[in-house]
Amino acid sequence: MKALRYYGPRDIRHDSMDDPVLENGGDAIVRMTGCSICGSDLHIWHGHGFSDDIGFCVGHEAVGEVVETGRDVRRIKVGDRVMLPAAVGCGQCRPCLRGQVFACENNAMACYGLSSRLQGVQAEAFRVPAADMNAVPIPDGISEDQALMLTDAMATAWFGARQADIVPGSSVAVIGLGPIGLMAVDAAWVMGANVVYAIDPVAERRALAAQTGAIALDPALALDTIREDTRGRKLDCVVEAVGSDATVDLALRLVTRRGTVSVIGVQQSRRFAFPLERAFTAGLTFRTGTCSVPEELPALFALVQSGRLRPERFVTHRLPLSQGEAAYRRFEAREAGALKVILTPD
Repeated sequence: MKALRYYGPRDIRHDSMDDPVLENGGDAIVRMTGCSICGSDLHIWHGHGFSDDIGFCVGHEAVGEVVETGRDVRRIKVGDRVMLPAAVGCGQCRPCLRGQVFACENNAMACYGLSSRLQGVQAEAFRVPAADMNAVPIPDGISEDQALMLTDAMATAWFGARQADIVPGSSVAVIGLGPIGLMAVDAAWVMGANVVYAIDPVAERRALAAQTGAIALDPALALDTIREDTRGRKLDCVVEAVGSDATVDLALRLVTRRGTVSVIGVQQSRRFAFPLERAFTAGLTFRTGTCSVPEELPALFALVQSGRLRPERFVTHRLPLSQGEAAYRRFEAREAGALKVILTPD
């Protein structure tokens, strides 16, 4: 089959690799009908990956059709349309059954496309371990584009907003207006935010946030503007969706006493000088971590089905899988306003 494979910095190739096979009775094989590039995939593209492997298939956001199941699979069958949450668990322990795959008690947690341990999904087909849990049937009323956004991006945005303690009447800032940040702006409104500041250096992305009613700000002006608007009180909740030292520091400076900062940007540095004394004095809540997609899906399915969340509106480009390298370059350069790039079978 054909797949996008990583060979080094800015070297992802549309290349042949072995067809996926069932490795145990709980596996399924899924034929890809759509996959997408995530912002965290750019870390691999830039050569700052999560393993020293080369030649592995990349990607962790996909939807598809089940074409084969192992003897122990009970909840899905050949022909089912399914979505693949980015990270997998064993499907049997208590945390996994609650949807909290990152707390898997059997150490089976893995993410697609970070190494050869679990091959990625930017491929014509892929293996899904513990498929009864890790291949989720697409519900009625959810399109494939919507399901694809729910495999990681929309779920992560919702997780970030939820752990920022946003409640009706909250004042909120979202730092970083890539697809996840823009979705976090939408999530903040759905959760009842009274005001949302949307912060990003890219004017086009600020304009998209402003269309929702958010107050769009350049990072250089954000702190002074928010101080002035709030008469020095600053904000109840901040969602940071970049992962740099500078944006995490800005998040901590924008939040009020007893406020909450939620960091969901993939961290780009090994060490951050956390201002513990200032945070302690202000009584701040600081949360970070990676979203466990299955935990967020029950709430998100209902919100997408009802039209309150429309993550599909951030899909800007579609290309065939064979143009995957060009898609990565376009996504990296934000060419023609690229947000979510969907790859489809040739």
